[in-house]
Amino acid sequence: MKGVWPVPWMEWSNGRGVRTMSYRPETPFDNIESAGQFVELLIEAIDESRRDVNADIALTKDGSSERSRKALQLVSANLAKLSQHMTKSRQILNHLRTLRGLLLQERRPGTTLQTRNGNRELSRWS
Repeated sequence: MKGVWPVPWMEWSNGRGVRTMSYRPETPFDNIESAGQFVELLIEAIDESRRDVNADIALTKDGSSERSRKALQLVSANLAKLSQHMTKSRQILNHLRTLRGLLLQERRPGTTLQTRNGNRELSRWS
């Protein structure tokens, strides 16, 4: 498997006898934080589109065809669903970021994982 290992974006370091792997992102979507920023921008764009479509729906009541109005209502409903999905995606990304922080804290030598509610806090996300 020539060229597979070591992967160019992985870097091994020895510190205090512990080998850890660090990761350098190559694209804007290579880490949880940048994915979260993208999701935030997408939610904003969806909300803006919903406002525009709802304004168009209000204008179509003044004489446009029934077919156009129904099509715009369908667009609005689908944008609402997409907004809900993106909001849920944002929550999942936040949970992943929190879990990553907890796992990294647990792996540090000399530290223990301390949570408010013990493992129950982690189980609410599963």
